[in-house]
Amino acid sequence: MKATQLLHDLGQSLWLDNITRDLLISGALKRYIDEFSVTGLTSNPSIFNHAIKNSSAYEAAIQAGLAQKKTNEAIFLDLALEDLTQAADLFKPAYDRTHGIDGWVSLEVSPLLAYDTASTITAVKEIHKRVDRPNLLIKIPGTHEGLPAIEEAIFAGIPINVTLLFSSGQYVAAAEAYLRGIERRIDAGLDPDVISVASLFVSRWDVAVAGKVPEVLRNRLGVAIAGRTYKAARDLFDSPRWLRIYNAGARPQRLLWASTGTKDPAASPVLYAMALAAPFTINTIPEATLKALASQDNLHVEYMPADGGDCEQVLVQFARAGVDVDALAMQLQEEGAKGFVTAWQELMAGIESKCAAMQEKKKI
Repeated sequence: MKATQLLHDLGQSLWLDNITRDLLISGALKRYIDEFSVTGLTSNPSIFNHAIKNSSAYEAAIQAGLAQKKTNEAIFLDLALEDLTQAADLFKPAYDRTHGIDGWVSLEVSPLLAYDTASTITAVKEIHKRVDRPNLLIKIPGTHEGLPAIEEAIFAGIPINVTLLFSSGQYVAAAEAYLRGIERRIDAGLDPDVISVASLFVSRWDVAVAGKVPEVLRNRLGVAIAGRTYKAARDLFDSPRWLRIYNAGARPQRLLWASTGTKDPAASPVLYAMALAAPFTINTIPEATLKALASQDNLHVEYMPADGGDCEQVLVQFARAGVDVDALAMQLQEEGAKGFVTAWQELMAGIESKCAAMQEKKKI
């Protein structure tokens, strides 16, 4: 049995952390669904920047946007929604089969809005109005300013993927924003069944401390943080406040493992995928990691311990090595937000460049 099928059968959803028009046109995404148990997909500005920059498949759509005098951002949104609509249709059977638990695709609001609550809420509502598919999650960063936008979006009935979470504290804050939105819907007599996932970034922790801690701690920080966060999630799911909303028809906010591609060339390419096997979670993985998983047969996989296992002992060792995980979590979130801004700016510049080249070609 492929490791991808094994993880699926254990109760974990595998989502692809990539989207390109070529993946759709070539049938590769459909093959991943059929053969590698992929049941969803995530995207971000970096992914779309790479996709549009390295493919000619978008040129006709860019030309059409240019003819309509659309802004670069509007052109991008057209391109992204076209890709994600096609992907959403491919995942619709999974969405229907699981009654909306699985089968989702994700689109991020402009990262320029990560620290602007009001503009984030406006952008989320505008995108939601344009989407004509039920299985599209809109990504909002779990920054301090993003939390009110998450609550408002959930209250408005908009499915949300909370992104850029790096610690159990950040996760709990995002989960409580989701909970407040659901509670407000219940109090207002609205349907509380609004789906959300919370994305914890894992491998970036190990990149941040690489070469700065004893060898025995190499590539162990991300998994320890994930263990602590998984325990926090399980504790929340069983709390009276959350049990009350389930009784009213709501569902738990699923935990999603993000940034799970192995960055250390000396480590196993499936290091995080194997360590993060947990039921009722999602692992969104790059293509290379997906293929590495699919090539593994008959692996022995153990569930993550509900109580976090030895995560706290490992984190004590990191503290003794001089790692302040709370400060590092804030740093990683800020760096992640800045990284997406850089990718967004490169994406806009890339579209501008393609538009300019097309206009020059028309003059010839």
